Amino acid sequence: MSNIELTILIPAFLTGLLVLSTHGPFGREVLSRGIIFIDLAIAQIAGLGVIIAFTAGVHDGWQVQLAAATAAIAGAVMLHQAERLWPDVQEAVIGAAFIVASSAGLLLIANHPQGSEHLKEILVGQILWVDYADLIPVAVLYAVILVLRKRLGASQSRLPFYLMFALAITASVQLVGVYLVFASLILPALAVFRMNTNMQLPLAYALGALAYLAGLVAASWLDLPAGPMIVLVLAGITLFAMLLQKE
Repeated sequence: MSNIELTILIPAFLTGLLVLSTHGPFGREVLSRGIIFIDLAIAQIAGLGVIIAFTAGVHDGWQVQLAAATAAIAGAVMLHQAERLWPDVQEAVIGAAFIVASSAGLLLIANHPQGSEHLKEILVGQILWVDYADLIPVAVLYAVILVLRKRLGASQSRLPFYLMFALAITASVQLVGVYLVFASLILPALAVFRMNTNMQLPLAYALGALAYLAGLVAASWLDLPAGPMIVLVLAGITLFAMLLQKE
């Protein structure tokens, strides 16, 4: 492996570890609460915020981050209210929010000459283009979220959970795209969900890190997109782990 490849792959791998730092604990909580698709919904709503900024002529910088965060927080508040009003159909409401945000995004960029490429970037991400400078503000945000989550503990009310989750997802989508965000949240947590051990979270981190490393190396070797490759490797590791736990 050349020095040029390492220069690209090392920041990408660190990005994966950073994403896993928040998605590991949030993934366990999402599974335990039975709101599996909330990640996809909020990620897509954050993506809608990015698309709105894009169609308004804002292509990068803090304005895009603000648009994504604002949309995600609004979506989190909406889903929190939906949980309070319609708890028996909450997952259906989350699915509806996802498809509405997706459809709105498609309509907004339908006639834009670079629309399809921008949508692909939001969904698949560009993890190989992340550099060290991009990671610093996200690391600070994640650290604040993890500290707040630990202080609030299991007693945290629903709304703070939704707001912290929305901010974490927004930052992650900007780094790795919607698909890899969902995979990083659900698959490591699913891989260890039935393990009767207090090592669930460290094991989820380890499996996620292994998937990112193997996926990045395989994508580089095969000259394929890194994001989808990591998703497939992570899915394979998760399936293998679940089969090992089958009684």
